Amino acid sequence: MKTYIPKEEIKQKNWYVVDATDQVLGRLSTRIATILRGKDKPYYTPHLDTGDCVIVVNAEKIKVTGRKEAQKLYSRYSGYTAGLKQRTYAYVQERNPEYIIWHSVWGMLPHNKLGRKMIKKLFIYPSAEHPHQAQQPEELAL
Repeated sequence: MKTYIPKEEIKQKNWYVVDATDQVLGRLSTRIATILRGKDKPYYTPHLDTGDCVIVVNAEKIKVTGRKEAQKLYSRYSGYTAGLKQRTYAYVQERNPEYIIWHSVWGMLPHNKLGRKMIKKLFIYPSAEHPHQAQQPEELAL
């Protein structure tokens, strides 16, 4: 058995625009992570970046289910004693709505050099405008 390697002509990057208005965070994030990894392509190869680029607009209008708006916490640690900072979903949504989608998608990608390369193909904007018209992105209905 030989490992299949897709040719460079096949590995063209497509651009997609996703509207996050009234979408559930987890369901949207799994679809975006699948596209970034390239798992929706017939020539998917785990050790290569065969995914596409994704533009997410209206990030401030994303929804979560249940009581996550008050209970979900985003944590970071400074490295110092008592340096744990925790913010609720509502707090982060108010100040930096792009981070919520970025954090969710990053958790679904591999945490290595390949994953860091994939997450750079994700562009998130809080409103409906984005500067990627030159790439002629396709509207992706979820």
